[in-house]
Amino acid sequence: MTLTELRYIVTLAQERHFGRAAERCFVSQPTLSVAVKKLEEELGVALFERSKSTVQVTPLGERIVEQAQRVLEQSSVIKELANAGKDQLASPLRIGAIYTIGPYLFPYLVPELARSAPQMPLYIEEGFTAALRRKLRSGELDAIIVALPFTESDVLTKSLYDEHFEVLMPADHAWTAKATIDKEDLLEERLLLLGEGHCFRDQILETCPAISHQLNSPSNTLTAEGGSLETIRHMVASKLGITVLPKSAIGTGHYESGVLTSRPFTPEAPSRTVAIAWRASFPRPKAIDALTDAIARCHSQAIAAA
Repeated sequence: MTLTELRYIVTLAQERHFGRAAERCFVSQPTLSVAVKKLEEELGVALFERSKSTVQVTPLGERIVEQAQRVLEQSSVIKELANAGKDQLASPLRIGAIYTIGPYLFPYLVPELARSAPQMPLYIEEGFTAALRRKLRSGELDAIIVALPFTESDVLTKSLYDEHFEVLMPADHAWTAKATIDKEDLLEERLLLLGEGHCFRDQILETCPAISHQLNSPSNTLTAEGGSLETIRHMVASKLGITVLPKSAIGTGHYESGVLTSRPFTPEAPSRTVAIAWRASFPRPKAIDALTDAIARCHSQAIAAA
C-alpha cells in the first residue's frame, strides 16, 4: 500500500469516473485502474462497484476512503513540518481562489508576490468554494481566498477586505439618470446572473429574496444565467440585460467609452467580505503573512482598474 494508491482511491471516490480521476492524478486511465485493482486485491475487499457508465463506492470502501483521506492529510503535514526548518518563503505556495475573485486579484497578486517574495514559487488555481475547501483539507492547496461565511474544522480564516456590489448596465440605460439603485428595482429588468454553484449568485439572491421567487416562477422571463462574470459583462455590453457585480469585476474601463456604466446601490448596499483560509497545521506562517500583506497592497490596484 502506497500514498499514491491512497491518492488514487480518494480521487476516484470524488470523481466517480476513472477517466476524470486519472486526469486529476496526471496518469493514464489504465495506470490508475490497475493500481486501484491492486490495492483492492491487497486489502481483499472491493472498494468500488464498476459499471459501464458509473463508479460507486462500496459501504466499506467509503470508510477506507475516509481513512485514506486522513492519511494523506497527515502525510502532507509531515512534508510541511520538514519544510518548516527551511526558509518559509523559499518553498512553493499553492493558492486557490473562487471564480469571482481570482481573475480580478491574481493579475495583481502574482507580480506583487514576485517582488516581495521572489524565492517563493507560486501555484494558483480557481474553483468553486466546495472544491477549494476539499483541496485545502487534502493538502493540494495551502491557502484559499473565499467569501465569508466560511467555516471548516482545523482551518483558520482571516478577513482581507470588504467589497460592495454595484449594478452594471448599458451606458444608455434609463437608470443612468439615477445616483443609486434600489435593490427592489432589479425585479423590473432582465437580470443576468451566474449559474447555480457560484456563491456570488447566492449572495445576490440573499440580498433580494424576491429574485429567488421570480427565478422559481414558471412564467419567469427576466433572468438569464452565465458561466462567468466575464460572459455576463459581455452580455450586458450587448444590451441583453443588467447585472450585479462586485466592485473589482465591474470592468467598464475594458470597453470603449459609452458602452457600459455602473451605479452603486442605495444604502445599505449589499457587499461581501473576502477572506483567506489555511490549515491550522500549516507550518509556514511567514508565507501566509506574505500573502495577506501582498493582497492588502494590490487590492486597491484591482479596484482602481475596474
